[in-house]
Amino acid sequence: MTSSWKKTMKIAVTGAAGQISNHLLFMLASGEVFGRNQPISLQLLGSERSREALEGVAMELEDSLYPLLASVKLGIDPHKVFEDADWALLIGAKPRGPGMERKDLLDINGQIFVEQAKALNEVASRDCKMLVVGNPCNTNALIGLHNSPDLPARNWHALTRLDENRAKCQLALKAGKFYTSVTNVCVWGNHSTTQVPDFLNAKIAGKRASNVIRDSQWLKEEFTPKVANRGGALIKKWGRSSAASTAVSIADHLRSLYVPTPAGDCFSTAVYAKGNPYGVDEDLIFSMPCRSNGDGDYEIIDDFVIDDWLAAKLKESEDELLKERDCVGHLIPGAERAVCAIVEDTMLPGEN
Repeated sequence: MTSSWKKTMKIAVTGAAGQISNHLLFMLASGEVFGRNQPISLQLLGSERSREALEGVAMELEDSLYPLLASVKLGIDPHKVFEDADWALLIGAKPRGPGMERKDLLDINGQIFVEQAKALNEVASRDCKMLVVGNPCNTNALIGLHNSPDLPARNWHALTRLDENRAKCQLALKAGKFYTSVTNVCVWGNHSTTQVPDFLNAKIAGKRASNVIRDSQWLKEEFTPKVANRGGALIKKWGRSSAASTAVSIADHLRSLYVPTPAGDCFSTAVYAKGNPYGVDEDLIFSMPCRSNGDGDYEIIDDFVIDDWLAAKLKESEDELLKERDCVGHLIPGAERAVCAIVEDTMLPGEN
């Protein structure tokens, strides 16, 4: 270790032999995410079926000679892989198969997250932070939270940063501006088609987005579907899912917690809603606008403007998450309801 390096950070990654991880792991090892003075140890979880592929990933990491990569640990037992982890990036989840309904996917993946959460609760660092990527990520994170009572509830996140990045892209394209001019963009609610990309509080070159894009019909009727269905559109064009941009968004999410949020800006993350200032049910993982002072923690921003249109949209996403919570009540200790009334399909195309 050089004199300027920090204490080694232990990062556990599930689904480590998958396409998303194949992009993300090299970003982590290079220092691009946590900084050039932050050594890391990677603890990679796979399955019996992916064991050899996982070994291949480790070989490539070794051959890349990253100075900051202190070690690579492989395993198929979460109790061993999660040991002393400072971060758990929970990417692995079962994809939805032909004819499988959303409620079936909630149950199957929910059971995976029960097992992983219990392992984290037993062996991870007491301040371990968890980011759930495997879908349905909001409810999987809620299941994880309730099955890891010894870890801080606020440390559970579900990924909505890719949705935020897509929202910034669409606003920039519509305004004819570069994406760096788009700030203060939040994607509220669930990572599903009920998500709410917020143009009301967004800014373009320091001005309200609605004052730059003077097309209210586009903002209210086209903007959200463009963002929500971007993954499906990409598959139609390219024939594969958005693994690379998902990896980038995970990296962006992590950086947002370790780089102070610029004044007047925010980032989106789905977190535990307890004590939130917007009246959202407190026992949900709900995406909200947040800021960080760069210490790995965050606070929910409490001064976003909520008009009647936006409030109605937030309620739709909240209602969906309440149904999902009821649907996995049998996986949540102490849950009051365990009845599944999900009928409509709101899974994001290409990300299910």
